[in-house]
Amino acid sequence: MNKTKYLYLNSRDEFFRVDISKIVYFESDGNYTNIILNNKVKGTVCMNLAQMQSILGESLKDAAGIFARVGKRHIINLTFVYQIAILRQKLTLSDGENFEYQISISKDALKKLRDMYVSGLSIKTEKETE
Repeated sequence: MNKTKYLYLNSRDEFFRVDISKIVYFESDGNYTNIILNNKVKGTVCMNLAQMQSILGESLKDAAGIFARVGKRHIINLTFVYQIAILRQKLTLSDGENFEYQISISKDALKKLRDMYVSGLSIKTEKETE
């Protein structure tokens, strides 16, 4: 049975309970982090992106593997990566049906992301040919 995993974020003034499969990306805004969901709802929490990254790892354990830090300002949900356009410095996140977000990310960070996918694909291809 596939049980829904939630991220719980509690601050002095607010509490968030978010289904992690609905999170498209996190975006840094100084000492705040914006949470962007697949239904275009946006929440803001009072913590920087490094703190958010730590909380993801601590609270989600293995499930945190669907998220990756990309550049200085973003943590993305890897399941929504649709297009990596290195020359245009754009990353498109989409479910292919209901939403599409384009975010600006440095060429270097996009190259690392692409290489992560390409090396993962070559490993799978090698296993399939064995």
